[in-house]
Amino acid sequence: MSRIGLKLLEIPEGVDIKIDGNTVTVKGPKGELTRDFHEDMNIKIDNNVLTVERPSDNKEHRALHGTTRSLIGNMVEGVHKGYEKALEIQGVGYRAQKQGEKLVINAGYSHPVEVEKREGVDFDVPSNTKVVVKGIDKELVGAVAANIRAIRPPEPYKGKGIRYEGEHVRRKEGKTAK
Repeated sequence: MSRIGLKLLEIPEGVDIKIDGNTVTVKGPKGELTRDFHEDMNIKIDNNVLTVERPSDNKEHRALHGTTRSLIGNMVEGVHKGYEKALEIQGVGYRAQKQGEKLVINAGYSHPVEVEKREGVDFDVPSNTKVVVKGIDKELVGAVAANIRAIRPPEPYKGKGIRYEGEHVRRKEGKTAK
């Protein structure tokens, strides 16, 4: 039984949801998101409360039930509050800076790595060792942050690299001399 799918989703003030068949459009103060869902899921709004119902108890419908509810909840939270993912850069000479719309990262390569701005995502560089990825689409913010981290993932010996804020990197001992 899907526990997440059974949770009611209260729609906050200032957020408008339109349901057209299996397409859900969510408008809020930060922007607008549209997504298509499986045609078997029944999405209804009553008194500012959104519910997702499944037609049967078979395995596929149980899986889609919670997923649909979570995705709609993420859309509502995104247009209401927005999402952000912070990254830390550690290492001598490693730094990031914003040049126009691009993010330029020096991560120990022979050249700086340029990350192009994608639609729906903004970069914020509060210091040269911290990058914040902001947007209303949770999936897109996470994907862009993962691509930036993949430029130079943290290595286990010295801990140098790009990591998520608060991420713990397991350290290894180096070679021991006999």
